Amino acid sequence: MSLRTFLGKQFIDVIDWVEPADGILAYRYPMQDREIQNGGQLTVRDSQLALFVNEGKIADQFVPGLYKLTTNTLPILTYLKNWDKAFQSPFKSDVFFFSTRMQTDQHWGTPNPVTVRDKEFGAVRLRAFGIYSYHIADAKVFYQKISGTRDQYLTSDLEGQLRDTIIGVLANTFAQSNVAFLDMAANQTQLGQQASELLKPAFTNLGLALDTFVVENLSLPEELQKMLDQRISMNMVGDMGRYTQFQVAQSMPIAAANEGSGGAGLGAGLGVGMGMAQTMMNSMKSATSGGGEAVPAAPATGTKFCMECGKPVPGGAKFCPNCGKPQQ
Repeated sequence: MSLRTFLGKQFIDVIDWVEPADGILAYRYPMQDREIQNGGQLTVRDSQLALFVNEGKIADQFVPGLYKLTTNTLPILTYLKNWDKAFQSPFKSDVFFFSTRMQTDQHWGTPNPVTVRDKEFGAVRLRAFGIYSYHIADAKVFYQKISGTRDQYLTSDLEGQLRDTIIGVLANTFAQSNVAFLDMAANQTQLGQQASELLKPAFTNLGLALDTFVVENLSLPEELQKMLDQRISMNMVGDMGRYTQFQVAQSMPIAAANEGSGGAGLGAGLGVGMGMAQTMMNSMKSATSGGGEAVPAAPATGTKFCMECGKPVPGGAKFCPNCGKPQQ
């Protein structure tokens, strides 16, 4: 090495890294035209790991702490470099820092509906989204399989890979849950836990640890949601007792709006509402009893109501049997 070359080199006494922003998973310490002083200082902060790499081969790994870089603290690098114990010269090595803190508020979602079998509706297509968090658990595996020699590796660089992994597992999660779609909203926590257990091996294979996985929402595509709404409406109409009450209540404003008939108009409106409801109930009973003859509904026009107390009055009666008031 010439004197000019020696003088042009920069020697590093202190190696450390302070994360400038969120979302950085791996950072390569700048080493071009620089060498590390033997006996230099390495600082690894909490939520960090440091990895020394020599000519493409992983050497020593450092957990949080303060280190003096000597042959004692760099045993693998010493072996790779064939240093003796008295080695004192500056040396070259690539140094990578990894952030091991939890990467929170990572979002996942299904770009297309996932088709699953439902025990109540048959096959349905589900949309889902939520959040998850993870951290680097094995820096060596993460370096070898994911980050490599890049100067910087971000969470956004890994987002697509993790999202596709999550969606690939979700179909199995929903299929194995044996929970009907209508009950899934009440079991989202359970579904998230099941998905988490299925996802952890895939994260471990990348040198990561899955910390949390949350299913925030489950829904159907718009066209299927409309069909479900129609089914719910039909189920509500199926309670004919409540439907009868609804019809009577609806008829009252109509009768009251008939100003010319006074109380007689109100009674007639109630009679029509009751008659319609009775006819529908009889039709439903006939259909559910195997096609037997329907019980004929009482004619709506033969029903009278007392103008005083509003109770039903038999057709042709001149006095109300309840209050005794003369009837027209």
